[in-house]
Amino acid sequence: MPRLEPAAEPLAVPVFDAHTHLDAMAHRAGTAADDAFVARAMAHAAAAGVSAAVTVGDSVASSRWCVAAAERFPGVFAAVAVHPTELDGLDDDGYAELERLAGSPRVVAVGETGLDYYWDRTAPELQQEHFRRHIALAKAVDKPLMIHDRDAHADVLRILREEGPPDTVVFHAFSGDREMARDCVGAGYLLSFAGVITFKNAPALRDAAAAVPAAHLLVETDAPFLTPHPLRGRPNAPRLLPFTVRALAAAGGHDLDELCDRIRQTGRERLGITS
Repeated sequence: MPRLEPAAEPLAVPVFDAHTHLDAMAHRAGTAADDAFVARAMAHAAAAGVSAAVTVGDSVASSRWCVAAAERFPGVFAAVAVHPTELDGLDDDGYAELERLAGSPRVVAVGETGLDYYWDRTAPELQQEHFRRHIALAKAVDKPLMIHDRDAHADVLRILREEGPPDTVVFHAFSGDREMARDCVGAGYLLSFAGVITFKNAPALRDAAAAVPAAHLLVETDAPFLTPHPLRGRPNAPRLLPFTVRALAAAGGHDLDELCDRIRQTGRERLGITS
């Protein structure tokens, strides 16, 4: 990966990337997901004012990689789970491995888990069964739950109510409307906004963000996906997070520095992000 200058004006007050995929970034770039790649990605992020990142597993193997990276780099934290579209073959042994991985102090969440009705890869009934198992896992290991919710809002909220959520729930790349945002805030959940909030065709998402108090907000890249405007269509990276957090601040009428400070405080208090 060549050295890059930050593509966004650096933040004056650092913030952390609540959800990224460092291994997928390397794969998208056609290079090895090794220590050298992680070190460069995090150095570029730091230059943009992004002090830490949560790299998120979407399979057992990816979760294992994320934990290993987090244990080697102080600015990297991990989340472990199997994505709802990648459930084929996940069995009791896989859950045992996820539970073992989740025991690492560098793991800050069980995720991303949830429901995805957009892609026709896994039957909804099977997704719901595994979502319930991931909720149980998060409660068993006493870690926050990080949710993937695509075109499945009602079922995600219903299952959370039925199972009883862990103390902290994060909706990654929140995509609901203003009413759902208010419901989530009322339940005590955290809402993480990705680069979609910068898109010209996303006024409803900005309206939803405006309904969320700063104490319930997180910001993320979901790199290498969901790249913010004006770089939409290119691979995303933690160093591009300033575009998204500035759009989030504008949507809610927040002072940018105060919002970044509040997000870092939430990270410390609810996720254990210490960088």
